[in-house]
Amino acid sequence: MDPTPGELVIVTGMTGAGRSTAAKELEDLGYFVVDNLPPTLVRDVVRLVDDSRGVDQPIAVVVDVRSGSFFDSLQANRHQQVTGRPTTLLFLEASDEVLVRRQEAARRPHPLQGGGRLLHGLQRERDVMADIRGDADVLLDTSNFNVHQLQDRITELFGSEASTRLKVTVISFGFKYGIPVDADWVADMRFLPNPHWIPELRPQNGRDPAVADYVLSQPGASTFLEQYLPVLGTVAEGYQLEGKRFMQVAVGCTGGKHRSVAMTEAVAARLRDSGYAVRTAHRDLGRE
Repeated sequence: MDPTPGELVIVTGMTGAGRSTAAKELEDLGYFVVDNLPPTLVRDVVRLVDDSRGVDQPIAVVVDVRSGSFFDSLQANRHQQVTGRPTTLLFLEASDEVLVRRQEAARRPHPLQGGGRLLHGLQRERDVMADIRGDADVLLDTSNFNVHQLQDRITELFGSEASTRLKVTVISFGFKYGIPVDADWVADMRFLPNPHWIPELRPQNGRDPAVADYVLSQPGASTFLEQYLPVLGTVAEGYQLEGKRFMQVAVGCTGGKHRSVAMTEAVAARLRDSGYAVRTAHRDLGRE
């Protein structure tokens, strides 16, 4: 029996968003990593690795804005599946404020800055990368990540052998802190009564049994779960048919402490019961 082709991860994104950290972590995970590769050469790299290390050797290539117009060929190669490998496009980004701070700390100019300001270079980069960002399989906003948190996230995504099962992340958040930019689906729990206004529940969070019981006992909560889970199931099946292996579901409330946390855990539990590989994250828990 022929060996199963290893995964090809294409790492791209904004300058300062963590491409080098992601590449180093993928290398530690056993990937053959090539940095700053023109997209036109991706197919050649895959062929060389297939010949020298075997088709089961996972590969990661880092492609950045220095590749310029070569991005068109990258997208064409992906859509035509010319490498014969399961391929994931990982796009890393962060807010302008964070990217400026990281670039200034590194004391390096932006590759598109020219004689202008650093922010001008970032805006040009966002314009160049807009299409490839919209085509990403995994979009990671690293604004609030330190190096170790980004390494952990890369390990969660790529640290095990490729699986045909869809990997689902269900994340709670607070609307007052902004909607997660990498969410595929967003659900709003602000239609449910807020435990914040119950004195004995206010200091607790949605992982505490008393808060979870209160939130999930509301008539609207059970109706939401009954109607939302079949929708997610339909979408998940479609993602798998299209070859997508990651889905992020965001569940929000005002502050990301009570209702969204409880519902995130409930949605995740039901998805696990349906056979999906699911992890939960609570982005804003502890910020209040």
